Amino acid sequence: MTGEPLLEIKNLDVDYGLGDEAVRAVSDVTLTLHRGEVLGLAGESGSGKSTLAYGMTRLLPPPGVVAGGSVVYHDPERGPYDVLELSNEELRRFRWAETSIVFQGAMNSLNPVHRIGTQLTDVIKAHDPKGSPHARLARARELLTLVGIPTDRMDSYPHQLSGGMRQRVMIGMALALEPKIVIMDEPTTALDVVMQRQILGELVQLRERLGFSVLFITHDLSLLVEFSDRIAIMYGGRIVEEAPAKEIYTNSFHPYSAGLLGSFPALRGPKRELTGIPGSPPDLRAMPTGCAFHPRCPKSFEPCAQDLPVLGVPDAPGGSDRSVACWLHPVR
Repeated sequence: MTGEPLLEIKNLDVDYGLGDEAVRAVSDVTLTLHRGEVLGLAGESGSGKSTLAYGMTRLLPPPGVVAGGSVVYHDPERGPYDVLELSNEELRRFRWAETSIVFQGAMNSLNPVHRIGTQLTDVIKAHDPKGSPHARLARARELLTLVGIPTDRMDSYPHQLSGGMRQRVMIGMALALEPKIVIMDEPTTALDVVMQRQILGELVQLRERLGFSVLFITHDLSLLVEFSDRIAIMYGGRIVEEAPAKEIYTNSFHPYSAGLLGSFPALRGPKRELTGIPGSPPDLRAMPTGCAFHPRCPKSFEPCAQDLPVLGVPDAPGGSDRSVACWLHPVR
């Protein structure tokens, strides 16, 4: 592990709707983000990745509601506390100062009628109203330099920047108050492959310099293998496998993980046929019995359709530092 636990998600449930009409989008998710690590979260669209991120930070739009579980943040000064139990004022201080989010489609989140410098200083002012305008301006210039943008772009409007530069501005904005955790929800989806690698490379360098932890959410498992320390795979609102990134890539245990890996071409080595995953993700309003992946799984057998596998440490060689929820790999 990279360090001691920083954020522990325990048995988190997230619903959309109330009562009999409620749909469970995240079910019994337990994850730990350690200090200084990059934890990747992968899965197809609709698997619950973004819902998990918004649920753990209490940013769910209605009718989303956290139905159970806890999100324990280990504050080095205050000690551990549950984010889900914070008051509105405490939650406001927690956001951006302790954890920040680069949203999906973040480069379109900038206000088109305000200059870049104004938007950066407004974020700093909102959380530090007693600071001087000069100090805020200096910090904004520092943030642009940090993400590789010339400071003369402070007076530019968003439409005068490329997509990659706007994305860098959003990453700089997320780092404005030096948070301990940065959650990145598919931040490079709208960018070309070269720009994706460039921005993620810079993000890794920033992580090494500043020491923050990253929860990186994407459907592109190839990105996570390259930049993450550990990877968790989601399917149907549940974690189905979690392991070090290299272990996922070389020896994935869950057939769904293997299917995701077979959906993108290898950068090196001999050519191979892309296999993909047949079928479609499950309808959350009518989940299959047993393992949610069994209707699409090429290795399903009798227990898969009947009983839900439990996420745990597999009783197999090399399984001590990973967990999996699959009947092919009985857990200890």
